[in-house]
Amino acid sequence: MALGGFFARHRLAAGVAAPAILGVAAVAAVGLAVSPGPRAIDTQLTTSVTECRDMVTISVAGRGDTPVEGTTKLLVGPNGEPLPAALSSDYASEWVDPVVNAPGGAVGADSYAAVYIAYPANMATYEDAVAAGVENSERVMREIRSACPDTRFAIVGYSEGADVVRRVAMNIGHQEADENGGYGIVDPANVVGVVILADAGRAPGDGPFPGAKNPFGNPDNFDQNYSNGTAPTPGQGAMPDTGGDFGALDGKIASFCSEGDLTCAAPESISLLQLAVNVGRQLNVDALEDEGLTPATGQDVAVVLSGIAFAAFADIQSQGNWMQSDETFLEVLLKVSDPSYQPGEPAQKPAKADSISGEELSPLAYLPQKVFNEIVGLIVTNQNTIPVVMSDPYQLTLGPNATGHHFDYWKDADPANGKPLTSAEYAAAWLTHLAKQAQAGEPIDTSATPDAADIAAAFDAAAATEAAREALPAVAADEKAQATTGGPSAPTTTSSESATAPATDDGTDGPDSAGPESTGPESAGSEVTPTSAAPSTRDTTRSAPTTTTTTTTTTTPPPAPRPGG
Repeated sequence: MALGGFFARHRLAAGVAAPAILGVAAVAAVGLAVSPGPRAIDTQLTTSVTECRDMVTISVAGRGDTPVEGTTKLLVGPNGEPLPAALSSDYASEWVDPVVNAPGGAVGADSYAAVYIAYPANMATYEDAVAAGVENSERVMREIRSACPDTRFAIVGYSEGADVVRRVAMNIGHQEADENGGYGIVDPANVVGVVILADAGRAPGDGPFPGAKNPFGNPDNFDQNYSNGTAPTPGQGAMPDTGGDFGALDGKIASFCSEGDLTCAAPESISLLQLAVNVGRQLNVDALEDEGLTPATGQDVAVVLSGIAFAAFADIQSQGNWMQSDETFLEVLLKVSDPSYQPGEPAQKPAKADSISGEELSPLAYLPQKVFNEIVGLIVTNQNTIPVVMSDPYQLTLGPNATGHHFDYWKDADPANGKPLTSAEYAAAWLTHLAKQAQAGEPIDTSATPDAADIAAAFDAAAATEAAREALPAVAADEKAQATTGGPSAPTTTSSESATAPATDDGTDGPDSAGPESTGPESAGSEVTPTSAAPSTRDTTRSAPTTTTTTTTTTTPPPAPRPGG
């Protein structure tokens, strides 16, 4: 690239030009133990947001599947400060890579990048983790927008990361421009596509492309049918309180939901399970899962339950005439257990009377009807609870070895019934097409059709993932040998033009993406050909994927996370 062209693409302030050009802004080398044995991790910070691309995909993986400062090379800001993100060549998610890395093989090396957002990605405090993911995603997007105002964005999230991405997309889509036409995050017009895999905020009856002219066929800027069907996946997200429309981004959303994935396809009329989900969003589910019910985890449960009970009685008291209403106590519990619940002003305590008046006795007259409503309400709002429980919702959604429906998005093609691509392949083809338009500087074409390269990129990404999954027995055997000898074997390193350092999953589950219902679940500098590691599941297996880098040095990806959210 000519020197003038380089500086045109890299809008660098004089004070940061030298470190950005050199590609080294800071060094933070640490040694730490990574299961199954100790190994050194190179954590040199390399790429700055000032290295502009035509399009950047913001990627948010699921539970336990996230870059970590100190173990992953992070993106840096214009002044060399580390940002909560890593290029997909420095961090990889087996599940998300095939989608976000597909455009890398179809556009110029300096035209496209995918970055993974770092966030807690845990179930210690689900709402706090997701809120951190939203904050970090928006921060990284603002930094890129500030340095590279012409960059277009795509956003992709899976599992717990899907919850993050939905909230980010809603925030962007509902922004109001300031008096100068600026936006607090990014201009919605510069967000060209959003992919949500397993959306816990999905509304009943939603098609895969909410807000689009053809919500069951395709997003508005990609004239390629996802399938020839028109029936939505039944059910709704496990956290309906997080849902809503996408405002200015309606029509640019692909929200894929597999039937049987209770993260996004939970049946209606399961109010007791919904209550469990709401409770789980406030518990340290990680500790409960790892330690069982101990004095510490029991105290956590007790604090959350007592807080919900207190809020319920306070809400009832604030209404004054609750006994005369049709609201049931279960409905009150569902309302106040929602982490977004904001209590109203408490009712004034009535002055004590010398004698009991008729008005004070009147609520007792409603007691028989109230009890009747409670019984009927419990039955009516839980018609599907027993069938869901009997189907083993945990295994249905998060079956071992990626057999649960939460992993269908990479294997749900059905050519015989008009669905030629899996959900992940379709998303990859769409993002590839958008990246090619961005590289060409073309406006978004709402009637665009994919060409052969778009589809080929999607299939290539899927094939790489499938090949890695078929190698799972060999990887497991290698890990067993490592555990026996006390140290890992060095991953294979190959020099090539395209680079990606595969990692592992998220899998998810409910408030893993959603809550104890166990439904729900969870950068690329240049051309990237994704290489995926074998999928991890909820057990503690860690896989050591093959690494391909742009140099002949050996790098080591972070350990494989357990699935869930």
